Amino acid sequence: MLPTGVRDTQLRESNSQKVHPQPMEESMNQNPEAVEALISKVFTNISSLKSAYIQLQAAHTPYDPDKIQAADKLVISELKNLSELKHFYRENNPSPVCVSPQDSRLAAEIQEQQILLKTYGVMVKKFQSEIQNKDSEIMQLQQHIEEAKQKQAKLEKNLKLRGLSTKESEASAGENGFSPVDLTPDLLTSVVEAAYKAIHDFAKPLINMMKAAGWDLDAAANSIEPTVVYAKRPHKKYAFESHICQRMFSGFQQENFSIKLDNLTITKESFFHQFLTLRDMDPLDMLGQSPDSIFGRFCRSKYLVVVHPKMETSFFGNLDQRNYIMGGGHPRTPFYQAFLKLAKSIWLLHRLAFSFDPPVEIFQVKRGSEFSEVYMESVVKNLVMDEGDQKPKVGLMVMPGFWVGGSVIQSRVYLSGMKVAE
Repeated sequence: MLPTGVRDTQLRESNSQKVHPQPMEESMNQNPEAVEALISKVFTNISSLKSAYIQLQAAHTPYDPDKIQAADKLVISELKNLSELKHFYRENNPSPVCVSPQDSRLAAEIQEQQILLKTYGVMVKKFQSEIQNKDSEIMQLQQHIEEAKQKQAKLEKNLKLRGLSTKESEASAGENGFSPVDLTPDLLTSVVEAAYKAIHDFAKPLINMMKAAGWDLDAAANSIEPTVVYAKRPHKKYAFESHICQRMFSGFQQENFSIKLDNLTITKESFFHQFLTLRDMDPLDMLGQSPDSIFGRFCRSKYLVVVHPKMETSFFGNLDQRNYIMGGGHPRTPFYQAFLKLAKSIWLLHRLAFSFDPPVEIFQVKRGSEFSEVYMESVVKNLVMDEGDQKPKVGLMVMPGFWVGGSVIQSRVYLSGMKVAE
């Protein structure tokens, strides 16, 4: 048994000693494999995060929205994984009262990684903002492109209507020979005048050839329209001009001019382009390049209805030229070349008429109609009317009339039973 003084001394020493909880080191040492696995996962996760961040940077040069979005998702996924590891560690390892040096190093490293994660998070938000800005810029640029395309389409349409295309405009008077032309009623009027002149120019040699072949011109004129009373015998030439006119303008009101197109659709721009293409070309040269074109088929069909086989036989003694044309050819004879000039003028008028929007309308005057100064023009100018005379009547229509917009291009007529001033 200890003396009293010694026992009191031991008790005081015992009470002066502090009692600590079990150190964290001891707790961790209880399952070191789990700690090592957790640390390994942390480092693996951080490596993956770095790799995802590098991918995110690479996707910006060159700028690729799809790759940026994929890399962004990968960064977020790795951040979530790291956050889960953090929570897992805290749940299984409460904060100790006393931390060993080894634990301090681990805690410092985790804190460092948390700081890096915050930095990565800020950069990710920055990149997301940049992506949104880029997307907004792309949408604006796409809108500008669409507006530019619409403006280009309008300009190209206007250029085509003026006889130019985007490629042709730089060399309009050079390579293609196109010069700027306005699609106006004045242009149509000039082409109508040219067509009427072409009818007159073809009728003249036709009458001369009939005369040379021994035809009775009076009987031929009467067979065309027997009831017309001519003021002068030379006026019977208008019967032949009327015959040519009626045959050449048959089917004019149709887009295909009664020519089979094999389901080919032609736009108004195409009509005007065809007008410009043929306007300054020799028709025989064009047919030499494309004998079975729609213009070539038009020429063949119209020749066969304008020039009767009996007439052709009396001119040439045979039907060789007719047979050659029916077989798909275009002979280089003077007579056929004269006809091609006529065919070209009517074809040009048709192409131009359907270039307008809405298309030009044709109107014809029937025999016996009362003369109208609004819609008709007499081909004979020095007519005389007495006070008691009835209103003049139409004997022959030599050229049809046209409506273009609100304007009228008068038809040309020969008035029957009129007197002519000497």
